[in-house]
Amino acid sequence: MQQRKLIHYFIITLKGMAMGAADVVPGVSGGTIAFISGIYEELLTSISSIKFSTIKLLKDKGFRVFWDTINGNFLVALLIGIFISILSLAKLISWLLENKPILVWSFFFGLVLASILFIGKQITKWTVLSVILFIVGALVAYYITTLQPLVSENSSPLFLFIAGALAICAMILPGISGSFILVLLGAYKPVLDAIHDRDFKLLAIVISGGVVGLLTFSKVLKWLFNNYKNLTLAVLTGFILGSLNKIWPWKETLTWRTNSHGIKVPFNEQSISPLSFEGDAQLTMAILLAFVGFVVILILEKVAKLSKSH
Repeated sequence: MQQRKLIHYFIITLKGMAMGAADVVPGVSGGTIAFISGIYEELLTSISSIKFSTIKLLKDKGFRVFWDTINGNFLVALLIGIFISILSLAKLISWLLENKPILVWSFFFGLVLASILFIGKQITKWTVLSVILFIVGALVAYYITTLQPLVSENSSPLFLFIAGALAICAMILPGISGSFILVLLGAYKPVLDAIHDRDFKLLAIVISGGVVGLLTFSKVLKWLFNNYKNLTLAVLTGFILGSLNKIWPWKETLTWRTNSHGIKVPFNEQSISPLSFEGDAQLTMAILLAFVGFVVILILEKVAKLSKSH
């Protein structure tokens, strides 16, 4: 793996923080941020290098060889950033989603919209098959966003383990949000509460599921990137396009549910035009924040190019 200075690891930690912030929001994927910031394939390579044979290296050749093989410094720098973000931003983002939903979703809508253009640009050759896979990816992601979430305020350890495994698979896929998978499964609320309440037992179960899912799924993705890069990118670009429905800022609540605190909260929603939105659509501010989100991706793209050239 490449030699890096301390400043490079600091930048990786910042990229990890951006990934963590995205992953807290149900609808935005940390994998998208990893892709845009130029670390996606290195992340996949590093994770997929963790297997029984590399653990055997620890015994046969010592810690240093094992650490270099799994690109340990890179992974630790990235994980520090992700955890800083999740632990510090979980409360803020959940407050913003509750109190300023249109503005939050507008920012992320612009962010994800720019991501589609960025990832689509990485496809070196469009073929009939890649166009078909792009459309299929978009339709599948759109269908997932229309599914009705499950409600599960208290979940069994096995359920949370499986939820963690599925969420982490989605988390490293650009376009499909790990948080959104937790929402669909009804595990988002228990996990967010566990972060707020520092319930380390419950978090350990979710993280264990995540580790198993990550180590398995990263190998599949790495193989796809190595053998069918353009086709894989076409599917991922479609995923991101289809997922835009989930983060459309203006929603109409179809059904409500009562949460564990006895408060009525939206359960099933559908996207509507801002012109037919009941109440203040905050259109000017929403467009401005969507533009800011779009520009953030352009800046991340420029930073990624600069860090690659040095």
